[in-house]
Parts: sequence; structure tokens; C-alpha cells
Amino acid sequence: MPPGSILAFWGVAALLIAVPGVDWAFAINAGLRRQVLPAAAGIVLGYLVMTAVVAAGVGALITSTPIALTALTVIGALYLIWLGGTAIRAPGTITSQPTRGNPLLRGMAVSTLNPKGLLVFVTILPRFADPYGSLPMPVQLSCLGLAFVLTCALVYPCVGMTARLLLSAKPVVARIMSRVSGVAMILVGVILLVEQICGIVQV
Repeated sequence: MPPGSILAFWGVAALLIAVPGVDWAFAINAGLRRQVLPAAAGIVLGYLVMTAVVAAGVGALITSTPIALTALTVIGALYLIWLGGTAIRAPGTITSQPTRGNPLLRGMAVSTLNPKGLLVFVTILPRFADPYGSLPMPVQLSCLGLAFVLTCALVYPCVGMTARLLLSAKPVVARIMSRVSGVAMILVGVILLVEQICGIVQV
């Protein structure tokens, strides 16, 4: 596929990654709890799974099945609300003990259920692939997905480490940031649930 298509998609993806959201909030909390690398690796692995799913054609199947898409959205929203509540109840500081649960698996759950990730992989990514191109569609979708994944692999460890370094000497600020990220996750989850409920009511 033309390098221009990959660069164009990467530009859009990079802008979306740069906008603070659920992944950022999770990475910041991971930095405060000394779990930067496993948490970031989990986020990246989650997006690798999404790349494989879209390349296999499952993404198109999900979008064509409203019930499946709604179920995934609701599950993701509830998980975000739970994560946000955990961050508020037990705000992280640099001296905190790691939270219970495997940070790698938590990172995978965050990215695979992240609404922004679903938007990128299910809606935006396929538009940059050429069904009449020289490469098969699965290969094109894989290349585009890997561009997104590699960008995440660069950004989120930096987000977590920056949070850890900047807030290491400021435990009060660290607790505030942890709670703010928790509130952000809850707000995203609530908005998603409200959208789904409104959609069901309208139907």
C-alpha cells in the first residue's frame, strides 16, 4: 500500500493518541504506582489484539451487529467506571503499594474496551485501506494498525514515567492527579452509558 496512506492514518492516529483520555489516565495512575512498563505493555498488547481482530474481519462484523457493538460499549463503560472508582478510593502516590491485579491485564482491558480505540480501529482505520490495492486487505489493515500500536508504545511509557518523575516529590499533587484521572474515567463511562440508554429509548 502507498506509504502516503500509512502516513495519513498515522497523522490522524497520533492526534487522537495525543488527546488525553482513558489510556492517559490509566498510564498516569500506573506511573504513580510504579507500574509504568507492565501497564504500558498491556495497553500496547490490547491494541495489537484489536489490530488482529480488525484484520481478520471481525471488526466489520461487530459494527454490522448493533447488539454486539452495544454490549461491548456497555462493558467498556462499566469497566471504566470501576477503574475510576478504584483510583478515587485509593489515590496513588509514588510510595503506594501496587494495586491488586495484574497491571498488564488491566492495561489490555483498558485499551481493548477504550471507546477511542474502538473508534480508531472500527471506524477510521478501514477508511485508509484500499480494497483495490495491490496488497490484500488484511495486510493493509495490519500495517495501519501497527502504525497506531507503535505510536502507543512510544507515548504511554513516556506519559507514565513523566507523571512519576514530576510528582515524585509532591505526594499531595500525586493524589489529586490520581483522583482527577479517576473522575475522568468515570465521566467517560457514564457518558457512554447515557448514550447507549438514550439510543435504546429512541429505538
